[in-house]
Amino acid sequence: MWLVGRMRSVGVTLLWVLFSSWTIQTHAQMRISPEIVQQWANAFGKQLSALSNRYSGAQLLQKKYKDVESIVKMEEVDGFKMVKEFAEEMENMLGRKMKSVKRMAETAEDADLYHEFNETLQFDYYNSMLINTLDEEGNYVSLGGEFALEENEHFNKLPVNTQQSVIQVPTNVYNKDPDILNGVFMSEALNEVFVSNFEKDPTLTWQYFGSSTGFFRLYPGIQWTPDENGVVTFEGRNRNWYIQAATSPKDIIIAVDISGSMKGLRLTIAKHTINTILDTLSENDFVNVIAYSDYVRYVEPCFKGTLVQADLDNREHFKLLVEELQVKGEGKVKKAMKESFKILNEASAEGRGSLCNQAIMLITDGAMEDFQQVFEEFNWPDRKVRVFTYLIGRELTFANNVKWIACNNKGYYTHISTLADVQENVMEYLHVLSRPMVINHDHDIIWTEAYMDSVLPNTAELFNTQAESLLLMTSVAMPVFSKKEETLSHGILLGVVGTDVPLKELMRLAPRYKLGVHGYAFLNTNNGYILSHPDLRPLYKEGKKLKPKPNYNSVDLSEVEWEDTEDALRTAMVKGETGTLSLDVRATVDKGRTVVFLKNEYYYTTINETPFSLGIVLTKGYGKNVFIGNVSVEEGLHDLTASDVTIANEWTYCETDIDPHHRKLTQFQAVVRYLTGKEPDLECDEKLLQQTLFDAVVTAPMEAYWTALLLNASGIDGGVETAFLGTRSGLMRMIRYAGVEKRVANKFLLPSDKDNLFTMDHFPVWYRRAAEYPAGRFLYYVPAGDNTRADGKFVIGVTSVTLNANKKTAVAGAIGVQMSLEMLSKRFWSIATQVGRFLGEVDGSVMSQLLRMGMFKRVSLYDYQAMCKVHSHSASSARPLLSPFYNLLATLRWFLSNGLLFLLDFNIYSLWESDRFVEAKSSFHASSKKSKGGLLQPCDTEYPSFIYEPSIKETNSIIKCGRCQKMFVIHQVPDSNLLLLVIQADCDCSRQYLPLTLEPKEVKYNASVKCDRMRSLKIRRRPESCHAYHPHENAKDCGGAVSIRLSIILFLACLLISELIRR
Repeated sequence: MWLVGRMRSVGVTLLWVLFSSWTIQTHAQMRISPEIVQQWANAFGKQLSALSNRYSGAQLLQKKYKDVESIVKMEEVDGFKMVKEFAEEMENMLGRKMKSVKRMAETAEDADLYHEFNETLQFDYYNSMLINTLDEEGNYVSLGGEFALEENEHFNKLPVNTQQSVIQVPTNVYNKDPDILNGVFMSEALNEVFVSNFEKDPTLTWQYFGSSTGFFRLYPGIQWTPDENGVVTFEGRNRNWYIQAATSPKDIIIAVDISGSMKGLRLTIAKHTINTILDTLSENDFVNVIAYSDYVRYVEPCFKGTLVQADLDNREHFKLLVEELQVKGEGKVKKAMKESFKILNEASAEGRGSLCNQAIMLITDGAMEDFQQVFEEFNWPDRKVRVFTYLIGRELTFANNVKWIACNNKGYYTHISTLADVQENVMEYLHVLSRPMVINHDHDIIWTEAYMDSVLPNTAELFNTQAESLLLMTSVAMPVFSKKEETLSHGILLGVVGTDVPLKELMRLAPRYKLGVHGYAFLNTNNGYILSHPDLRPLYKEGKKLKPKPNYNSVDLSEVEWEDTEDALRTAMVKGETGTLSLDVRATVDKGRTVVFLKNEYYYTTINETPFSLGIVLTKGYGKNVFIGNVSVEEGLHDLTASDVTIANEWTYCETDIDPHHRKLTQFQAVVRYLTGKEPDLECDEKLLQQTLFDAVVTAPMEAYWTALLLNASGIDGGVETAFLGTRSGLMRMIRYAGVEKRVANKFLLPSDKDNLFTMDHFPVWYRRAAEYPAGRFLYYVPAGDNTRADGKFVIGVTSVTLNANKKTAVAGAIGVQMSLEMLSKRFWSIATQVGRFLGEVDGSVMSQLLRMGMFKRVSLYDYQAMCKVHSHSASSARPLLSPFYNLLATLRWFLSNGLLFLLDFNIYSLWESDRFVEAKSSFHASSKKSKGGLLQPCDTEYPSFIYEPSIKETNSIIKCGRCQKMFVIHQVPDSNLLLLVIQADCDCSRQYLPLTLEPKEVKYNASVKCDRMRSLKIRRRPESCHAYHPHENAKDCGGAVSIRLSIILFLACLLISELIRR
């Protein structure tokens, strides 16, 4: 009896086989015959190869492609030409978005120019929270009204109104405030331009206007959904598109008073003020935070005397440290101001920071003098550094000094007495910094970093249905100014207009079929951060929910393309250069379980008028070769419409998003309607259609071949479930040999089985694995999955199909068969039903010996996007990694002592899906609190991969383990990726040889290295424009006591609570 179990690991996949039908003596002198093992391996290989070839039809498909070699044209892809073409198309697409935004800005400014403010204006508008809402009497509530909504494919199937926009007002803003009503009334003019823009460019998504008074106008109109607490926390003025458009880049020093007088609520308000200021910064800004009492201290000592980039990582780091601040001593404002000026002046002199706006944010409960001498020494007469002051608390004793500091340094003074005051008062500094730009009327267009829109109602659904790297978007925005002459010197910012650009739409312009099986395109920003990349993983799983990682949009290119150890690629792209670079890389396949060694060529160029750079990757050799075939439309269409054919629905064969009537068409329906002349106006990719039709004709005989097998009187071997093929054009053919009730692989190749289909993000796993294996030889593996039952497991056998012409080779496609492990057990041996483990964990002695003998070698891989779990016990040991493919392992029953045999898949596997389960202590920062319940935090991990040396076909050895010896023999199974390993199982070597674990280990950095990493500023390209000064700026408008408008709802609530207290 054979017992076969499944083992998944980094580097090795094992089918374990135990013999009882072969009698082998188990005394100390036992010898395992290498000749017998070779016979077993050969017999197993022949039977498995015959089965795979019969049911897949691989030999027939290879012959069909060989027959057409004389009529195809083979070309080598010109990487330079391709990347420039892609960049030009992206530039044109983004250019259309910029034109739309400009029309919106012009319309809003003209509307304001002719609008007279009316304090008593009464105006009903569509409030997104109240539309279609009825009161108890069945009447529409105020600011509600009937608002038609219709589900729209273009807007993620959300019910929208494409003829009208809606207004969203934050919960803490009174929706009938005169400023709100006047702004909404004025901006009604945008409705017409919204609709016009969408008609001119049907690929536009959300268009919006964020007002400086707080309201947000959104097109198309939707019903806004509050959070689980019934609150709308969305605040347009806090969004990066608003902040970046409203101001130029800036260097900020936040100086907070932590003297004894700041205790209690004052310190709480101060901390909230700091966090709110930090939220107004972006990756183009630089910042530091100092706290002062008797002396000046840096909240992060590592950042002493310098400025750091205000990316998401650093901002969140500052917030955590600010929470630890404690009050003590006497506040020495003078020392804090001198230290702040010193940092800013040195940064400017040394060319560090933004080299644009500079400001000091002084947060204090009072100043006993005005410190004029300090400003005369460091800032006057030029006043290049603005000083903004925030007076905390209800006391106004020293308010005049605090205000004098701001007014005499081109800043702004605000008084914050409650937490509710913070948001509005912090926003004032943005309006001051925007004055030079407003007075100049410089409408700089800005592009944001990648981000996830977590506001829309179906975001959670998108998280579960789309490739992670394609969930992101960028926004293009432009400021809107008041053009009224009487307010020109005040530089009044009316708000910001913008539109979103989903990155998946941008990446459609770099079609997968042109890049090949391992090729891909990626985008990065002027700061070196990833905008889009197939290896970007912005989500992690917390419980059953997918959530964005804390640092998902500040992943550096060097952390994804980490093989570029010299940062040559990153540096060139950040500088906006055009060029090429070759790298030997270790690429991961199947969620990192398999590692392949590739020679990649990178081609890169800038996208004009944007801060983005585009890169494409082509694999040397076959990866750069493409063949072009040609057939008639009639012949190709006949074979394309066969029942067993599908095409990649996420690819763009025909553009269905331009005409609303086409949006409900699948790609297959669109192609057929275009080719039959029913939809001649469709815009289709003629080259892709040509190749798809050619592949349909060449692969057509497979349908008859598979059908003949299915109808054969002898029947199909039980357990052979599916035959399938795929080509570079995204065409797939498939036949089900078994009915759904008999299939083990119920989800295989269904629309939800994204890993095994052609998607925007990747070729199928089986295609990518086959491409790196010799054509004609089958590669076998068990796919990743959650089914741990032996009778629920299945095996995929797949091989590549190549085409040769003009002395060049190209991969035409891949073909394979899917079968159950139970079938293999009946045909060959029997399946073990228990869960097994990686060979190194089960028998560290044998794996160690194989490593020493050179049959395998260990290589290290790195994950700079990992999430590590932190537990309340600082010294808790980590459990074994619960990676998904561990569920596919099968435990051996060690009840047979006569011999142990293994079948090893010598393709390389690795850990990747480790984010959710690693229990390692995070090294994010030294002072972070220990989390209750195991909070996940970003970290770096190193994980192993074991690489097979294919030149070693067989070997054997004896391992001495104390009083006994263990012998093993290993032999390659012909025409496959399997190794047969026979081990003497009666000698326990576990005391002498520790198991080889597969756990990724967190990379620990000592304090010095950690500090260097945090302080280091990689090469970046500064934004081209800077607006820091204008001679006509009215600096006398520098603030006063905070003005709080009465909210009727809050006022009534306070009266009610007061009355209840009295009673």
